[in-house]
Amino acid sequence: MWQNNSWRKYRAKHIPEYPDKHGLKIVEETLKGFPPLVFAGEVRSLRKALSEVAEGNGFLLQGGDCAESFTEFSADNIRDTFRVLLQMAVILTSGINVPVTKVGRMAGQFAKPRSSATETIEGKALPSYAGDIINDIEFIDEKRIPDPQRLLKAYSQAASTLNLLRAFADGGYADLRHVNSWNMGFVKSGPQGERYRHLAHQIQESLNFMEALGVTSDNTPQLRKVSFYTSHEALLLPYEEALTRIDSTSGDIYDTSAHFVWIGDRTRFKDSAHVEFCRGINNPIGIKCGPTLNVDDLIDLLDILNPNDDAGRITLITRYGHDKIGSYLPKLIRRVKDEGRTVVWSCDPMHGNTIKSNSGIKTRKFNRILSELKQNIQIHKAEESHAGGVHLEMTGQNVTECTGGLDDISDADLNDRYRTHCDPRLNANQAIELAFLIADELKQNGN
Repeated sequence: MWQNNSWRKYRAKHIPEYPDKHGLKIVEETLKGFPPLVFAGEVRSLRKALSEVAEGNGFLLQGGDCAESFTEFSADNIRDTFRVLLQMAVILTSGINVPVTKVGRMAGQFAKPRSSATETIEGKALPSYAGDIINDIEFIDEKRIPDPQRLLKAYSQAASTLNLLRAFADGGYADLRHVNSWNMGFVKSGPQGERYRHLAHQIQESLNFMEALGVTSDNTPQLRKVSFYTSHEALLLPYEEALTRIDSTSGDIYDTSAHFVWIGDRTRFKDSAHVEFCRGINNPIGIKCGPTLNVDDLIDLLDILNPNDDAGRITLITRYGHDKIGSYLPKLIRRVKDEGRTVVWSCDPMHGNTIKSNSGIKTRKFNRILSELKQNIQIHKAEESHAGGVHLEMTGQNVTECTGGLDDISDADLNDRYRTHCDPRLNANQAIELAFLIADELKQNGN
């Protein structure tokens, strides 16, 4: 029988060993007494929206930080990322004429699996940085020791982030006219902006038409409010377990750390503690699908995680790389279809396209990200499937972490504003440009 701690009997990879086990226990008990970060009704609303996406009647936009930082936490950073996601959603909605479900990698994306347990600099080896919820990015002995007190700080920061996001979503900041004026500003900013100006003007004309009919944000709440959800990888299971609650209205069990959680490429094996934990919660579950995924194993995972094949329960987040997607994705789609499974298909074009620049800096090329996205859409069309979403590591800040795009960021520019704590992110302009290009590709090849 599943219990919120039954995962402890399974293989738990990428969860640190805490030297202070007594301190960890105290923190876990403290978290269990804290209020939930999200509410069961919100999670049910998201599952309903995702069920529409799974049926081909919507699109999932999921984006945000690679790894949230304690030190860079600020209202401005939260606002800017939220703003860019709104801009992208409006562009996509207008381009493909379906509702866009907006999910941020925010308010909980603090833990990161690492390919190596240790990091070596100038001959000195220390535990790898595993996200601010676990240890510190500074390469100092005592700061790399997993610290249970960081779980409490992560909860506090997540709660503050959610409070601000709810205010932005409900308080008028998301007014559709404001959002499109931001997009109009974007298309004026670069020499190639003419490529996107037409669509932005079309959106503006639609808003003018509705206003002429008397439909305004003053009398139509849907024009000034949005539904916005949060997500993160359910990696640090002691934190997730502590925030798991029984809904008083339904009796169902939810992980109240976020509306949506996913299982990573490194933790989705069959006897995984992460799979066991996610099996028992009623949140929507994402599964990262990379080149190492065995298709038979995926079907077994779907049997475990969604035995009743409920629409909106499972999102398959494919992450192959621009040079591998053509070899892997068609086979995966065919098998899932042959098995009669209902899933949301989302494309993560970031993780399979990570490279080292000429100067040795981890980066991603905009044109490769775009290539994987375009191939994803075209493959789904060829397989008579629904390309239902996109999953991006991005920020609302003007960083220089990925090369290319309208700003034509080069390898030489990377050091200017390279601020990520882990993987390179699209900046605001690159993310908005990508939304225009996705909308155009879906309009031509969508289904």
